[in-house]
Amino acid sequence: MKAIVLAAGKGKRLHSEQFTAPKVLREANGRPLLGYVLDNLSFIPSKKDIVIVAGYKKEMVMEAFSDGYTFAVQEEQLGTGHAVNCAADALKDYDGPVLVCYGDMPLFKKETYRNLMTIHADHGNDCTILTGISNRDMAYGRIIRDEDGNFAGVVEDRDCTPEQKAITELNVGIYVFDSKKLFDCLGSLKNNNAQGEYYLTDVPSIMMSRGYQIGTYTTHDDTEILGVNTPEDLALCEELLSERER
Repeated sequence: MKAIVLAAGKGKRLHSEQFTAPKVLREANGRPLLGYVLDNLSFIPSKKDIVIVAGYKKEMVMEAFSDGYTFAVQEEQLGTGHAVNCAADALKDYDGPVLVCYGDMPLFKKETYRNLMTIHADHGNDCTILTGISNRDMAYGRIIRDEDGNFAGVVEDRDCTPEQKAITELNVGIYVFDSKKLFDCLGSLKNNNAQGEYYLTDVPSIMMSRGYQIGTYTTHDDTEILGVNTPEDLALCEELLSERER
């Protein structure tokens, strides 16, 4: 059991004259966002099995979490798929499940990550997608299902029809993959999009086209799926974390 934590972003919307560190080092209630994420991955027995992908001011992230974690470096910000692929060398000798999550999403609970990995193993999936049910207006992709309720794909928020926009099951960007199949499929990613980036969200479709088994696990607590991109997001995150600790 291993994990990749994406922690390379600058987080420019959170920057100020006082704060120019990487986004994952921004503090909520006195602790870095990344610290909450790593705490909730503590069910993984060894810290060395958690690969942190650092990029912007990477030395600061490495120094802050220097107690046993494995690091990979994303020199250029070329998308989430590229970021995951930066961990390929760190996991080249590993053949098993790998959880991919984000260092700026501190509200996911330990049991949600554990349940996702359990579903992945119990169903023999090659990819298990964490989905979230929410009526909040969030720019996440929508989960498309066939008439039997099976996963059929993801439509990005900006590409949704009005009918698809009304879908309340969201793709929150967290997955468990078979590691060998993940890195093989990452090699097939294309960057023919407006941002010129390689998106991890395209990997499940590539896997489906190869006949791999795709499953889902759903959280109904939509506070978990909130990320931190703006000062307003951070304030809400602090409030929710404080409520949990009461």
